[in-house]
Amino acid sequence: MESGEPTAYGASLAGGSFDFFKFIKQPLTIVRFLSWVFAIVVFATITAEGYINSKDSSQVVCMFNQNDGACNYGVGIGIIAFFASSAFLFADAYLPFMSSAQERKRLVMADLGFSGVWTFLWFVCFCVLANQWSKTTDRLLIPVDAAQATITFSFFSFAAWGVLTYLALMRFRQGVGNIGQGFSESGPDHTSPYQGSTISHDSSPYPPTTYPSDLYQQPPFMGKPEPIGNSNYQPPSY
Repeated sequence: MESGEPTAYGASLAGGSFDFFKFIKQPLTIVRFLSWVFAIVVFATITAEGYINSKDSSQVVCMFNQNDGACNYGVGIGIIAFFASSAFLFADAYLPFMSSAQERKRLVMADLGFSGVWTFLWFVCFCVLANQWSKTTDRLLIPVDAAQATITFSFFSFAAWGVLTYLALMRFRQGVGNIGQGFSESGPDHTSPYQGSTISHDSSPYPPTTYPSDLYQQPPFMGKPEPIGNSNYQPPSY
């Protein structure tokens, strides 16, 4: 993106080409990929090792204090975050090809809203898993490493999505500023020779026309002119 080129929401407004190496080096792409990995760790760990056999029965229960709701919550949040991260990665790659600023604005607003919501949900997930793990007493048959990894990566996911929310907010503010500066309607041109019904002689490209000061000056007051010739002439009578 060259300097001086109008931009909107982090890319050239007129559209552009996709630079893969530049794309993968962007902080947004890196954090998005990390959130994608963290989501896989959380839901894959719970799915693979999060359910154990209960000592009292053959029923399979969650390793977090036998609370199936905690495991289901972690799996659900992780799966949705995985698909959302994948979708937003493709959306970020497609953003430079979008020539409409309004479409970019809707995409960035969707990213901002979803990232904010998932930051909160990951925080709730971390709190729920940590709380249920602290209440788990019998840990002999529980894979402790898997439980601790799930809690840890839940916190990492909360931090990653918080960073994504911040980056989306910065991109939204940057986009609004660029649109306002580059595409706002300009005010009236005071240098134009024609503005409404008033013409400014100072800005007119033509030299001003001057007239003699006495062109329309009325002559001095004069008395009633006398008739020409003999004033005593009278017409003949017949």
